[in-house]
Amino acid sequence: MKTQILSVTPQSLAYAKELIEAGEVVAFHTETVYGLGADARNDAAVQKIFALKGRPADNPLIAHVHAGFDITALVETPAYTVRLREKFLPGPLTMVYPSKGRVSRFVSSGLPTLSLRVPSSPVAQAFLRTVDIPIAAPSANRSKHVSPVTAQHVADDFDGDIPLILDGGPCTGGIESTVLDCTGDVPSILRAGLVTREMIAAEVGACEVYVPHEGEKPKSPGMAYKHYAPSCRTAFFTAREAEQAIRCYLTEQGRGGTPYFLCEHSFLTEHPEYRALDLGETPWEMAARLYAHLRTGERCATLLIGIEPKQDGGVMDGIKNRLLRAFGRSEIREKDV
Repeated sequence: MKTQILSVTPQSLAYAKELIEAGEVVAFHTETVYGLGADARNDAAVQKIFALKGRPADNPLIAHVHAGFDITALVETPAYTVRLREKFLPGPLTMVYPSKGRVSRFVSSGLPTLSLRVPSSPVAQAFLRTVDIPIAAPSANRSKHVSPVTAQHVADDFDGDIPLILDGGPCTGGIESTVLDCTGDVPSILRAGLVTREMIAAEVGACEVYVPHEGEKPKSPGMAYKHYAPSCRTAFFTAREAEQAIRCYLTEQGRGGTPYFLCEHSFLTEHPEYRALDLGETPWEMAARLYAHLRTGERCATLLIGIEPKQDGGVMDGIKNRLLRAFGRSEIREKDV
């Protein structure tokens, strides 16, 4: 199969619709990361997404719809969700509702819920308006690999395996959408993102943060521990462990390796002599740069050393969540240096 990377035109949109109707998978730009989309109503098409990604069957998908789509045909909508949709959609917020069972059972991995998202990307909106059906779409990367924020990142993982990538340029949001459970009386964040708990609580009065139990079936994407991971060796240190991180760097360099730091800008200001990938200064810069830098790091580093940013709260919750999942539990500590 030849994979085409096409910008959005009437011709490419017509081709995308033809592919979706034939049960194929199409990658497309969103404001957060690229998605790997198929007809959410088609069992075989949804299963094709899981097979392409190597994704566990118990890890549910998000269904994407355009801004004018009547979601009441798909889900039950608690009263407080009206205000949230008015405030944050289209945008990087996925809302989990009680499902009416109008899509493939594989989308929600057997759960009685459906996760819905209305992306703000003009490319995504054009694609979704053209097909005018719910599109199941996880991030367009192999399972556990770094999420893609350019069309080339998608091609790096799926060239020859999917027919089309709708190219919208680099994704500006950088981390996946906030996932919000709206099945209870009070909304609860399942996955942190650019729409924060504080922002949601300001609109509807309260917002909880869900803490998963060990061994529990995932309620949303992104809840598996090892996720968003680069293919190179990695190490991870907190902001208070900068000295240990530097020793780790020097040890790797002394062994003939090529270590890189992945860190916020303030660390580079203090230590400009080291190779590093600069996440930036603000939470929004860090979110926008994170996945691109993880992809760069796996290409150029023999050891990628993450240093946790000093800032906390708000958007930083989502960034730190992705960092911890990207570097996993097998981080190199001082005892290994």
